[in-house]
Amino acid sequence: MKYIIFFGAASLLTVSLLITINVGSSPVQISADETPSLLAMDQDTMPKHEFPYHKTETEWKEILTSKQYRILREGGTEFPYVNEYNSNKRDGIYICGGCGQELYSSEHKYESGSGWPSFWKPITDSLIAERVDNSLFMTRTEIVCSNCGGHLGHVFDDGPQPTGLRYCMNSAAMDFIEKKDGVSNKENQD
Repeated sequence: MKYIIFFGAASLLTVSLLITINVGSSPVQISADETPSLLAMDQDTMPKHEFPYHKTETEWKEILTSKQYRILREGGTEFPYVNEYNSNKRDGIYICGGCGQELYSSEHKYESGSGWPSFWKPITDSLIAERVDNSLFMTRTEIVCSNCGGHLGHVFDDGPQPTGLRYCMNSAAMDFIEKKDGVSNKENQD
């Protein structure tokens, strides 16, 4: 029995290494449903002219933390349950960590049990964009910010009504603006 477990683990490690070695040859993304790895999205797969908010990779690296850069610009993910906003129950707005565009309201957040902050809809559909993600031997729908193209997470069709959708997002891809007395902190600063 222990030989079966050993060879199973060795096979899994071999496949992981082969995928990691091939990162430069094809676009690879990891979803919010996968464990973190060294996989990264090929930078040429996300043309800079596709989104209104532009930064060079050098500029992105200067304004984002290494964790934010790995997730927003390289299509990474974070660990489930130990991320900043999974258990956040405060009222407010979740904005893109790259460009500040509003994305999700706490009114649409729910506990999905996935370990990542989940929403049943964005504030409006135009704030996000969808892409087909065929990485890791499956087809999923990737969600990116419609303003800067930053990777936010994925959407699945196992969410609550009325949409039946689960927008499973990375905390590190977003910032949170808490509402105080019905007005967000961002509005109080203006």
